[in-house]
Amino acid sequence: VQLQASGGGSVQAGGSLRLSCAASGRTFSYYAMGWFRQAPGKERDFVAGISSNGGNTYYGDSVKGRFTISRDNAKNTVYLQMSSLKPEDTADYYCAADPVGSNVYYIPRYKTGYNYWGQGTLVTVSS
Repeated sequence: VQLQASGGGSVQAGGSLRLSCAASGRTFSYYAMGWFRQAPGKERDFVAGISSNGGNTYYGDSVKGRFTISRDNAKNTVYLQMSSLKPEDTADYYCAADPVGSNVYYIPRYKTGYNYWGQGTLVTVSS
């Protein structure tokens, strides 16, 4: 599967952005999807994940209550709605996919659990 992330940009603290990740090449509904982020000089960290059937979501502690992950299997797209953005949210954001087969509620929570990655989209939050 090929992944194409978009929607990054510059925003002031307290603002909102919505990231999108469009998938192509394989049946999108077979994949759990995740968002990760990487700030300069830091590790790539888990942000949010959603199961292949959309029935289960999971968030990193730093974004709980502010970010929402969703997916539209008919459009082969996963979204990350980011609200109440903070300067510390500044990073390159990456989407990732993992084929989960019959585990339709499973969400990998580590980057090693994902087989496919899109390119990053940069989010910059100014104070």
